[in-house]
Amino acid sequence: MAKKAGLGRGLDALFADAAPVDEIRRPASYEGEPSKEADAESEDRVLYVDINDIRPNSAQPRKNFDEVKLGELASSIKTNGVIQPLIVRESANGYELVAGERRWRAARMSGLRTVPCIVRNFDDKQNAIVAIIENMQREDLDPIEEALGLKSMTEKYGFTQEQVSASLGRSRTYITNSIRLLKLPEEIQQYVSSGQMSAAHGRTIINIPDKARQKEIAEKIIRNDLSVRATERLAEKVKDELRPERKKRKKAAEADKAKSAEITAVERELMTLLGTKVNITGDDSKGKIELEYYSLDELNRLIDALRDAFK
Repeated sequence: MAKKAGLGRGLDALFADAAPVDEIRRPASYEGEPSKEADAESEDRVLYVDINDIRPNSAQPRKNFDEVKLGELASSIKTNGVIQPLIVRESANGYELVAGERRWRAARMSGLRTVPCIVRNFDDKQNAIVAIIENMQREDLDPIEEALGLKSMTEKYGFTQEQVSASLGRSRTYITNSIRLLKLPEEIQQYVSSGQMSAAHGRTIINIPDKARQKEIAEKIIRNDLSVRATERLAEKVKDELRPERKKRKKAAEADKAKSAEITAVERELMTLLGTKVNITGDDSKGKIELEYYSLDELNRLIDALRDAFK
């Protein structure tokens, strides 16, 4: 992973497992001491902190926590403890989580009073970015949470897509396609977030220019368990229906293709005689001849030409 300015030595340093362990420690601000008490030598020390002195990360991109999986993790923590330290930063009233909220929640469920932590002196931007990267590296985010996190990196914190790509080890195309999911109506985003339909399904219906039809297709995907390929075909059909001109041109092209050489020759002959575009449609038993005009004078000219032809 490429290192980024402002993230210190990167996530490998943040999650050092072999750091020495200190006794319980409260923020320096509790004791009226300078907040920079922890120097570089003690930066990687694991500190056991009162679990009630820690609050969730306000920039946490993850919104949904599976209660069943949390319960499983809580059982493991009850037996084995918290093996990997949480990453926190000091705040006015204790500590704020930077990374490890799932472990913190499970530790509370298991009844632990203290949890191992590594304290980092992160500003708000670093705090948010590390939280996003940690979740994405562990694939803990659903597609919508991930899209919101990526959008936050680019819009709120000013990262370019190239920087986001390098930080996360994902292609620019991946980043762009992920953020595009946020163009979907909120109800459909919920379908993607809950796993009722995939991100690929969501991207397939983004370009349908009617929100009601998007919802209709989303419900069909869920109800009929449609594949992405089947969804693509359905989306193209709906887009054709919503674009009359495109549909008209498509039908005209199909009709032109089906015309015989004889009919085409008659069209050209009438165009020469009447001086306007002529279109003949139909079959051997029934059809019509269409003459185009673009002004009242041209209409009168065509009427006169037809009258002369039948004198």
